[in-house]
Amino acid sequence: MSDRKRRFEKGFSLIELLIVIAIILIILAVALPKLTKARTFAQEMAAVKAINTIHTEQTQYYSQYGQYATSLNQLGPPTSGTASANGADLIDKELAAGEKGNFKFTLQPNQTGYTITAVPTQFGTSGSHTYFSDQSQAIHQHSGPEPATLNDPLIGEKEQTQQSK
Repeated sequence: MSDRKRRFEKGFSLIELLIVIAIILIILAVALPKLTKARTFAQEMAAVKAINTIHTEQTQYYSQYGQYATSLNQLGPPTSGTASANGADLIDKELAAGEKGNFKFTLQPNQTGYTITAVPTQFGTSGSHTYFSDQSQAIHQHSGPEPATLNDPLIGEKEQTQQSK
């Protein structure tokens, strides 16, 4: 009986520790893909929010200057210390630089206003969709690494058609 008591006082055996480690690894293997998917979804929603922010600030810029900004820098913080056409201080410095939340944003002027594109910096890990919008403020998404265009479906459009079937 004293041998049995001493065995329990020594601690865990190697096999018991390996079993615990194996259980932890199995739990991680199940949870990690869901965590990665949730993080990717959160980054994509942050990109959509940034596009909405650009739209809002473009409207404000238009009301102040009578035209849309032609670059993100014009919406960002001023470089000389005073708000002017080179920096209206409407968006943060990171977004004005064109990269935020693992997405690269591009603002370009066109005949009727402007276009915005958002593309993940690392397709797959940063996001699995690209986004396109213009002054109409409708946001289009493309599933794949190619940049989204006006011809791609609106956000939520695919889900609605699949759910109605």
